[in-house]
Amino acid sequence: MGYLPFFHLIGVIKVGSPKLLFENLDLTPIEDILWTDLHKTGPGRPVEYKPESDLKALMLRQLLQIPYVKDLSKRLRRDNYLREACGYGDKAPCEGHYSQMKKRVTREGFRIIEAWIRKEALKIRIDQPLAAVGLIQAACIDGTDIPAWSSRDPHDTKKGRGDPEARVGRTKKGAFDLGYLSLTMADIEGFCLGHVEASLNVNEKKLVEPLLEKVLGEDMELELLAGDSQFESGELFAALESRKLEHVIPWRRLKGRDNPPDVLSVKDRIDVEGPEHLRSVYHRLRAPNESLFGRAKCRLNISKFTWQGLDNVEIHVSLALCVAYAVCIAAYRIGRPELRQSIAFFA
Repeated sequence: MGYLPFFHLIGVIKVGSPKLLFENLDLTPIEDILWTDLHKTGPGRPVEYKPESDLKALMLRQLLQIPYVKDLSKRLRRDNYLREACGYGDKAPCEGHYSQMKKRVTREGFRIIEAWIRKEALKIRIDQPLAAVGLIQAACIDGTDIPAWSSRDPHDTKKGRGDPEARVGRTKKGAFDLGYLSLTMADIEGFCLGHVEASLNVNEKKLVEPLLEKVLGEDMELELLAGDSQFESGELFAALESRKLEHVIPWRRLKGRDNPPDVLSVKDRIDVEGPEHLRSVYHRLRAPNESLFGRAKCRLNISKFTWQGLDNVEIHVSLALCVAYAVCIAAYRIGRPELRQSIAFFA
């Protein structure tokens, strides 16, 4: 049996690319948000670059891990293929155009765009039919730090010099750094259901309720929430119980305190001990959440934040997750659901 030539294989195997990703993403329902404060009809200068193309370009920056917007502009000017993938013609916008687009759409606009793309991805996941109607049986919360693009203020070393909204706080590795915190919620497959951001000196426990307000406010229902021992708090447990949410959060081992036998207790850095069914649920939910952060950091540049300000952090995270949702949508639409988390395939 002979081998097929390479140009024949291209017709058999669906090769991923940014163009294939964006072709399967319909932005028509969110046109009103993208076209906010732009001139559509009547006398006056017409819009040179469509805002749908601008959004795809900012998503492309995350997908290809381009660190700066000025580098994105240069790349688009030089690469006809990438311009075509975003929907531009013979020219591409300058760096300032994307800054104006962010200010025009605003943080809230990007949040609505992300929520709509997430809802489309939830609907298309045929292996999770309950999620399509907003019923999330179990989810896990965890946070990650995002370093600020700034040095410390010499007059107040607790905040940034170029980015005064950034604060010094403890990172996941235990060191102190200047930056922000992002708390996310993911389901049993590592699909992100929502996120909130704050300065790095904010305690993660204080972000859980705002995160629940955001996720449950989008017509979603949640039955169980898991998290690591840093979320152990009587106040938080009471808040979850008031929402009728079960929780699987291990208790820390404190001197002079005996943990109840029917709860999980911290055993070592990554393991817990307690009732076997709770251990199974805890590990089943925690592992996909860790893989979500791995993909976001390695494939979507989420830890390479080169803008400044809390609003821009939220936009940055929203754009990265929009790419993840778009990958999920595209994978199902091309008939390759096994690629729903494969960001590299479309890069």
